[in-house]
Amino acid sequence: MSPDGEVDRPAPRGPSGPARGLLVVLGAAALAVVVLLGTQVAGVFPDFRNPFAKEQTDRSQPPLLKSIQDLSRYVAAEGNFQVVVDLQNDRNNVPEFLLNERTLFVGAGSVEAYVDFGKIAEGAVVVSADGKSVEVKLPAPQLAQTNLDMEKSYVVAQQRGLLNRLNDLVKGDPNRQQQVYRLAEDRITAAARDSGLTARAEENTRKMLEGLLRSLGYEKVTVTYTAP
Repeated sequence: MSPDGEVDRPAPRGPSGPARGLLVVLGAAALAVVVLLGTQVAGVFPDFRNPFAKEQTDRSQPPLLKSIQDLSRYVAAEGNFQVVVDLQNDRNNVPEFLLNERTLFVGAGSVEAYVDFGKIAEGAVVVSADGKSVEVKLPAPQLAQTNLDMEKSYVVAQQRGLLNRLNDLVKGDPNRQQQVYRLAEDRITAAARDSGLTARAEENTRKMLEGLLRSLGYEKVTVTYTAP
């Protein structure tokens, strides 16, 4: 108790030595951050980057070449054709009623035009530096083998000489129509080649790839074809 009669109270105790040091360090760090951010806003250090800024890195690879190659053979167009074959086999200096074979045949078949994406090589797909445009170089469309539809093909008329009919009775010839079928297939193939089917395949393939690649984010798509 003091001489004045008042009760002595203990003086408030400050932080201990280690705690005081920690507070000083934290305060200094906070002050440094405030000063750095303030100088950036003020333009004192224009090249200073915020060390706490959010950054995003996109390391995904454009799946272009592999994705296109995985399409393999792309059937871009198909043509349906019908041809009439009038084939006659006979012998010189032999009357037709003895040895003669004539067949009138209507052949119906289809031909597919396709692009073989499996043959696309490295360097055939080029993406621009800004990733907004892409150029694809494709092999020229090809015609597949003619498919003769036997359900829609039929013999209209057939003439056979006496000796031909006798030969059928003795041993027959199950393959005697093969010549007619092959001739019908050849004519359908020629008709497909002259019909512009490959040009249609080019256009359809181009439209398909433009839609596919634009869906992946490319703004400009260029599709070209190599010489057949």
